[in-house]
Amino acid sequence: LEFRRVLFRSNAPVGVPDSWEDHVKLMFDLQVLAYSAEITRVSALKLSRDTSNRVFPESGIKTPFHSMSHHGQTPTGVTEYSKINTYHVSLLTYFLQKLKDTPDGDGNLLDHTMMLYGSPIGDSHVHAHKRVPALLAGKANGKLKGNLHILAKDETPYANLLLTMLNKLGVEQDVIADSTGMIEGL
Repeated sequence: LEFRRVLFRSNAPVGVPDSWEDHVKLMFDLQVLAYSAEITRVSALKLSRDTSNRVFPESGIKTPFHSMSHHGQTPTGVTEYSKINTYHVSLLTYFLQKLKDTPDGDGNLLDHTMMLYGSPIGDSHVHAHKRVPALLAGKANGKLKGNLHILAKDETPYANLLLTMLNKLGVEQDVIADSTGMIEGL
């Protein structure tokens, strides 16, 4: 009963915040809390549905996300879609900084984390699942070199990245899904 009284007196949000950015940051906060409390070391967060018609005015673009993703390869359309994606990626700095600022053993959570951020699609205009962008952050307890940009060869399956991640985390696998090998240099 005392816990309830304390909880309801706190500044904890009630329900989903009205601001999408506040909601995303709250989800990041919960992940950091779960990691630091040793509740889990694995989490997943999908920021939005791919077919969402949400508008992200913070990006400077007033066109709904899904409509903008079908940019017609026009320079203006590609640039505006890029602004939305740039805004989305900019929110990662909040999460990464929280991980870096949270002590964990002999370092911080970012030192001991492997975080994958990506997209399910490479060219959204034609729903192409090739050349899918991905970002790995963290040091994974020294297993990741960091500060790298790796351009995989055309036709490299995304599963190669997932296979490499598993092996870096000590889950030795030769193949998963349609993988053809590990990503060299990570």
